[in-house]
Amino acid sequence: METILKVENLQKYYGGKGNITKAVDNISFQVGKGEYIGIMGASGSGKTTLLNCISTIDCATAGSIFINGIDITKMRSGEISKFRRDYLGFIFQDFNLLDTLTAYDNIALALTIMKVPADEIRPRVEKTAELLNITDVLKKYPYQMSGGQKQRVASARAIVTNPALVLADEPTGALDSKSAKMLLESFDRLNTQVSATILMVTHDAFAASYCKRILFIKDGKIFNEIIRGNETRKMFFDRIMEVVSVLGGELDAD
Repeated sequence: METILKVENLQKYYGGKGNITKAVDNISFQVGKGEYIGIMGASGSGKTTLLNCISTIDCATAGSIFINGIDITKMRSGEISKFRRDYLGFIFQDFNLLDTLTAYDNIALALTIMKVPADEIRPRVEKTAELLNITDVLKKYPYQMSGGQKQRVASARAIVTNPALVLADEPTGALDSKSAKMLLESFDRLNTQVSATILMVTHDAFAASYCKRILFIKDGKIFNEIIRGNETRKMFFDRIMEVVSVLGGELDAD
């Protein structure tokens, strides 16, 4: 399996002399092409800091992060924005759609920024919208959509550029249970039908049960790892809850 993401001995410290917090403490793992990985951990465990380092939002203190074989920790600031645009897709908890654009234009903008030929944009947007079941809202503005529809539009915007890695930070956090389920089923289709490589931070065991592998973070280190294999989602959910109970009960978002 082709390796999309390789994290080696990653460390992220905050603070100064005598008051240093190890948010990420010597973490190493790999993600192969087409994997769907969840990252779970209690509040303050370091899971969001880890995602921020991988997404180039934050800089690592030490260690390496390779995406498509490129060590992003060695990049100059001027190179990072282009790399982020070309290789990464982002899905945030709060949608981040442009209110003055329709759903179609929000999705198409990502392709326009990448200078995709105009005649390729419409078929790519429509294909992605169909995959995420949002064809019927393409002409609507964000204020005319439900939270679930807005999040699926945001997901389409993230995936339409065919990024090497999709990073999702608590994507169901602002959704009701029905909308969350529809979004997670959309993620599942993205993963199985177009082999999207997804790395999702979540505190929700239900959301995590859609993943194929879970990394549990505790005190800045990998505490445990479980793989779904051929289990049903319900069986995987039960195993996730077993680890959560060892970590100390329900997990809170960072």
